[in-house]
Amino acid sequence: MARGDQMERQWRILQFILSSHRGKTVRELEDYFEYHPRTIYRDLEALQLAGFPVYPEREDGVNRWKAAGKGKTLLLPLPLTLPELMALYFSRDLLKFFRDTVFFDSLDSLFEKIRATLPPESVAFLGKVQETLFASLKPFKSYGRHRKTIEILQKAAIEKRAVRMDYYTMSRLDETKRTVDPYRICFLNDAFYLIGFCHLRKDVRTFSLDRISNIETTGATFVIPGDFCLEDFRKASFGVHHGEEVKRVIIRFNPQAAGYIRERTWHESQAITNGEDGSLVLEMEVAGTSEVKYWVRSWGGHAEVLEPPELREEVAAELRETLALYRPAMDHS
Repeated sequence: MARGDQMERQWRILQFILSSHRGKTVRELEDYFEYHPRTIYRDLEALQLAGFPVYPEREDGVNRWKAAGKGKTLLLPLPLTLPELMALYFSRDLLKFFRDTVFFDSLDSLFEKIRATLPPESVAFLGKVQETLFASLKPFKSYGRHRKTIEILQKAAIEKRAVRMDYYTMSRLDETKRTVDPYRICFLNDAFYLIGFCHLRKDVRTFSLDRISNIETTGATFVIPGDFCLEDFRKASFGVHHGEEVKRVIIRFNPQAAGYIRERTWHESQAITNGEDGSLVLEMEVAGTSEVKYWVRSWGGHAEVLEPPELREEVAAELRETLALYRPAMDHS
């Protein structure tokens, strides 16, 4: 058996033990996982040798395997359990690209305070956790240089104060001065965005945080309308930005791409129709199709826009432009 399979099996056993306040017997582990008892005993021994604090405790004539003491609660200022502490350490990896921002610095400070209260064996255990869990997001943006912008927006959103800022619009390659009521700072699709009421456009808009500059808080205060709901605002969006008009989009994916499409929920409104040849047709009701267009292009010849006609033509026009870039090389091949 591959080493990776053994580690996964041992990790499952550890998680199952941690899920119970009373611990688990080998028979319960056998029934749940359908592993042979000898395999379970070997895995439990391997976990102990690796430094994980699992041990048997005799109760009612049987050995129950437990972890990190009764109740699994570590001696911390807060009653954190091992699964909660493991989740925190996993989140630390996820937030690495927030380095040099208040979010990462605060989390790092929290971890150091927790570590300072732990006994040596628990510190060793967390080291094992870090060796067995890893999270990474690529590509990602570095937000250290936007630390001040994040702090100003966060404070303004809490105090309900409008901000003045310069904003660069990528689609128009143009910078404008804006006054915005900051409703929410959101992390969407691996990037930070500001959602708020734009006084220039007289509407709620989404702003990419890394295209904001020269930001300052004004003396004007605001009240978020009672009928504004962030979930409703974003519900019809395909990606980050919210278009003005909701349109029905139909895309066909060939058998080579269909399996990947089935694996995820791409939009709350999606409906999938499977074809006899292994292909599928994806239907969605989305507010704005610009992000759908770039997403379709990322699938190359594996995706075909069927509706709406204007989106189909936009994709076709951009593909013709792309082909023109490669035409000279093709002509000389």
